[in-house]
Amino acid sequence: MKNYKDVLLDPADCVVLIVDHQPQMYFGVEENSRAKILNAVKGLAKTAAIFKVPAVLTTVTRDTFAGAMVKAVADVFPGHTPIDRTTLNAWEDARVKKAVADTGRKKIIIAGLWTEVCAAFPALSAMSDGFEAYFAVDACGGSSKEAHDAAVSRMTASGATPVTWQSVLLEFQRDWGDKTTYQPVQALIKECGGAYGLGIEYAETIIGK
Repeated sequence: MKNYKDVLLDPADCVVLIVDHQPQMYFGVEENSRAKILNAVKGLAKTAAIFKVPAVLTTVTRDTFAGAMVKAVADVFPGHTPIDRTTLNAWEDARVKKAVADTGRKKIIIAGLWTEVCAAFPALSAMSDGFEAYFAVDACGGSSKEAHDAAVSRMTASGATPVTWQSVLLEFQRDWGDKTTYQPVQALIKECGGAYGLGIEYAETIIGK
């Protein structure tokens, strides 16, 4: 049976790049609820952990301006020190580019603050180097709605694909009959999946786990 790996995301082909989810960068987000973005990037980070997808974390001017990677992400990857940069474009830091390339994966799922810089710049640059770029639109946040929307349009027009953290989770799971990840996926949906998670809790209450 065809598994549609050529058109659907597969954990074995992907690397997650989380860019500049730092307190100061959240202060500047105006286009969406900061709490929703934080929930989404936590969901994406935990998705990567569940499916053993390599993650590259990077911060900008951590000690002098923007602060450490948010705890909701850092706690998912204990012992993983984010690459701290000065470049606005994470891809222009040779260490970030090498960390992604060293995974051997060609599909990059990006979550960045702000959308118009921290997501768009590496997405466009990585595609020019032959990678496929996907951006978790709900795990990115812009300095304004106009900035976010323009960045989404620019990335999409250039060939990047918008996804959401939960669509990535379900695309990786693919089959509820796969029990190797079933339980952690269900737990993550209950933790970060909003109404969907509440629905699972309700169903477990009525019909049992």
